[in-house]
Amino acid sequence: MNRAPRLALALLASFCVALLATRAPAADDISAMLEPLVKKHCVPALGGAIVDLGGLRAVGAFGKRRADRDEPVTKNDKWHLGSCTKSMTATLAAILVERGDLSWDLKLKDAYPKLKVDAGYREVTLAQLLTNRGGLPTDLSAHGLWGRLWQLQSEPPAHRQALAEGVLAHPPKVGPGTYLYSNAGFSIAGGICERVSKKAYEELIAKEMFVPLGMTSAGFGAPGKVGKFDQPCGHSTDGTPVSPGPAADNPLAIAPAGRVHCTLEDWARYVRLHLRGAKGRATPEKTPLLAPKTIQILHKAPDAGGGHYAFGWSRPERSWAGGQVLTHSGSNTMWYCVVWAAPERGFAVLATCNQGGNNAAMACDAVAATLIRYHATRRSGNG
Repeated sequence: MNRAPRLALALLASFCVALLATRAPAADDISAMLEPLVKKHCVPALGGAIVDLGGLRAVGAFGKRRADRDEPVTKNDKWHLGSCTKSMTATLAAILVERGDLSWDLKLKDAYPKLKVDAGYREVTLAQLLTNRGGLPTDLSAHGLWGRLWQLQSEPPAHRQALAEGVLAHPPKVGPGTYLYSNAGFSIAGGICERVSKKAYEELIAKEMFVPLGMTSAGFGAPGKVGKFDQPCGHSTDGTPVSPGPAADNPLAIAPAGRVHCTLEDWARYVRLHLRGAKGRATPEKTPLLAPKTIQILHKAPDAGGGHYAFGWSRPERSWAGGQVLTHSGSNTMWYCVVWAAPERGFAVLATCNQGGNNAAMACDAVAATLIRYHATRRSGNG
């Protein structure tokens, strides 16, 4: 062999070694750690993950996709995120604000100039909608609205429009500026994003956020197909399986408040965006989705109105986190999940369950606590 081929092979080998050296280490498989928690809390299955500034550090799942069948869950399965969708919708709005298509101060009277908007809502801003301070109701059953939303047969944006029409025509439940948790506020905010972009919320968030972050598994509604058993199935609080389909999730109108599903790895990609932004680091690194200072705005709760709720994040303090955390839970009564992110220490834990109710909530809390302890015993990447 002459010198040129040998040199080419040597360079190729050096390139491969360098490439392997720069890749993030494989995530730990923590599936076995979840087995005793599934059994203790009597739930079909649990999933969990740890993410830090550098990426996914641990991931796993244990249990059954469906309680009455033997198909096991895998660490690559999809889980319903419920209200953990809310911060995603706020992040989508931030992308449009940063681009100049929206303003945090946009008022409902200007966002819906042709809609009948009660005087109490006319001055409510986009920022107030996304921090649960818009005065929107928690219960959407008044005046038969919830039933009408279930019966709609139209394109998704019409569902959000119907919700806005049904809610904004009546006086606020509390004075705008006061904290009151509401799916309606986030749903209307998603509808405003639709109006300025001329795209359905589902299409818009996929284009603007899921694709840039590499969240290829992200979708809406209950994951999986009827009769396929290819994904976890949701379960009611008593453990009864609920097959995928319209009845396995909330109506389309509240998609911006709670209908996203994805794998744990893809959820971690999204949470990493917020961890890195909190530290002043951009994500993705080459073509940043948002400026870190914009992400930091999303982590701030308004000074007035009570509570510690920011843009889709609750912000209590925890000693293990070294200060304030970013947290949220999500459930459509057939699934449950929770995220605990520690910006000061640059990591987060994710926990999921394919059942709703108190058992699922306690099981996910146990997963989160277990992963926080586990993270403390291993050295995380610097990112």
